[in-house]
Amino acid sequence: MHKTLALTFAAFLGTASAFSQATLSPEQVAEAIGDRIIKETPYTFVNKQTGQVYNNLKGVPVSMDVKVQNEYNDWHYTNGVLNIALLELADATNEKKYESYAFKNMDFVFDKDNLGYFRKQYDQAFKEGGWKAIRKLSWHMIFRGKRLDDNGPMGAGLIELQMRRATPAYLEYINETNEHLLYSEPRLDDGTIARIWPHENTIWADDLFMAISFLCRMGKMTGDVKYFDDAANQVLNYTKYLWHPGKQIYYHCYHTDTKELGVAHWSRANGWMLMAQADLLTMLPKDHPKRAALIENFKQQVSGVARYQGKNGLWHQLLDKPDSYEEVTGTAMFVFGIARGVREGWIHPDFIYVAEQGLKGMKTRLSDAGDVTDICVGTGIMPSLAYYYNRPVQKNAPMGEGPVIRALVEMSKAKKYSEISADSQYDKIVVKK
Repeated sequence: MHKTLALTFAAFLGTASAFSQATLSPEQVAEAIGDRIIKETPYTFVNKQTGQVYNNLKGVPVSMDVKVQNEYNDWHYTNGVLNIALLELADATNEKKYESYAFKNMDFVFDKDNLGYFRKQYDQAFKEGGWKAIRKLSWHMIFRGKRLDDNGPMGAGLIELQMRRATPAYLEYINETNEHLLYSEPRLDDGTIARIWPHENTIWADDLFMAISFLCRMGKMTGDVKYFDDAANQVLNYTKYLWHPGKQIYYHCYHTDTKELGVAHWSRANGWMLMAQADLLTMLPKDHPKRAALIENFKQQVSGVARYQGKNGLWHQLLDKPDSYEEVTGTAMFVFGIARGVREGWIHPDFIYVAEQGLKGMKTRLSDAGDVTDICVGTGIMPSLAYYYNRPVQKNAPMGEGPVIRALVEMSKAKKYSEISADSQYDKIVVKK
């Protein structure tokens, strides 16, 4: 076994025996996760060669060894999702500290000395080594801006902050992201967003959220319906390309050059799709001409994914492969989407039972101290199921914490499942001759 995987599975086995699952309410667990993140975020930089730590990079000589010290201060799409989640937690609990955290984090990034330092780093590395060289640097995605992973969810989080407190630096970045998404992002002839790797014009399910998280919030902030029109078309086109009508779930990808679908019905890819649709429907004007079609599409996915829930309430890494491991991020995204859908009336109230079971499963992977386990690491597209089966899991990372907090917040608002009592219905049955 690969050393990394061996350590991962050994750690998992150790965690399984020692880990104390969450017993608090969904809101309390969400707050525990948020509080731990706040406590663990240092707002510092470190020279990996010398070990010297800096609070600010003003006057520090440019060195490729200087990095942001903690991933909570990094620039990555997962941090964008986490910022959105913490803002939702702030609104649900009336605790401003979670909103203040998101502002503090972004103000730390947009500090002119800090940002200027990494800009110099980036320019030097790119000049000497090109695209490959810049990948080793902190915050390289904020300058690269070539893909939705660089700017979509981070831009979406900034829109949420901008609507709360107008900030020129935030708005400048939002406008840059807007230009990229509307005019530079690769698309098919029908307007569908696609990446130009691993094949030319590959449709990735993940990108539905990467794009729509930004588009729907631009629509909300500006009132311009063109953003909602584009987002609606993405949902319906992605379904056209990625939906498996027999299994009633989405493929991870579609290669337009070979006309082949990917091998995997990856859980988190399906989760990104559902979370994107929930965000869009939440913000979409009630009179939008494609609203009815989008709700039907949402119902279709919820109905399909509910059939793959495991006996413990969790969904598996590969939805249709019960021998793959149970994974928390896909589960959280499904719980979030289903609970939001029931609360908003897009789907039948019965589905809250599915979300409740998902919450029970999630809580076996969470602790009252705010820990989150069984988070699948970042996962690209590969032409073998073995790749997905063997992806390592991690603990306490933005990749999982954002979706988990969103799910917990939504479940804190949910009405409990109830069914029509048989006793109350018997009088309706009469003998007719």
